[in-house]
Amino acid sequence: MDDANLLTDNPALYEARFPDPQRLAGRWTEETLRRYGSGPRVLDLGCGTGRDAAYLQSQGRTVTGADLSAAMLRHASRKHPGPEYLHADLREFDLGARRFDAVVCLDSALLYCRTGAETDSFLTSCRRCLDPGGLFVAEMRNGAYFLGRSTLPEAPAVHTFTHRGVVHRSVTRLRVDPAARLLHRSRTWSADDGTPPVEQRSAWRLLLPSELRRALTANGFRVLALHDGPGPRTEPPWREGDLPAGTTDADRLHVIARLADG
Repeated sequence: MDDANLLTDNPALYEARFPDPQRLAGRWTEETLRRYGSGPRVLDLGCGTGRDAAYLQSQGRTVTGADLSAAMLRHASRKHPGPEYLHADLREFDLGARRFDAVVCLDSALLYCRTGAETDSFLTSCRRCLDPGGLFVAEMRNGAYFLGRSTLPEAPAVHTFTHRGVVHRSVTRLRVDPAARLLHRSRTWSADDGTPPVEQRSAWRLLLPSELRRALTANGFRVLALHDGPGPRTEPPWREGDLPAGTTDADRLHVIARLADG
């Protein structure tokens, strides 16, 4: 499965395409960690450009960001300094003697674990680096939303934005493979600077809320909250003081779990 991504390879372009000037993702995460009494040591898995990791660091936490993309890690160290940044594959990682009070995994990064075995490996790695009572906080696309629909909109999603004087255009198409339980994404990029278009393909696992709950429980976690939103990428987006809703059938899914003591 090809996970190459123009935005992953060009982090500054990623931040231009997905701006977060209000730091909604970081603020939502910080409020969640505070609400559930997390200690200060945080591991941000799939940290990407480092924006969220740096925000959490600015709130007095000691943050380690981990990502598979070397380009993202270079950008994070340069543009969002403060956290320690490490190269790691979230599907199987070992950070040695490092221990954390919370593991954070945002923006569907968990769904690159495309099988039950990969999800278990991911959670085993999380358990290994968390202290007893540590928190697990994740935000992702919701498999129930996509598997519960016989068809997706046929019209592709088109986005246009300008970065460093160049107009970029992306055309995104989604396709559900119910048998493989995958959400396939095809994205074609073009720009007005004469560069040829680029088509990229990737896929996320369609993980049901009930499957996520079972996987966490089997790996020694107690689920504290599992809900649609509000969250940093819901519509309407989360605001300070918002309490989580109880349903789990919308586009986004949020989970907070605690590792068993001892």
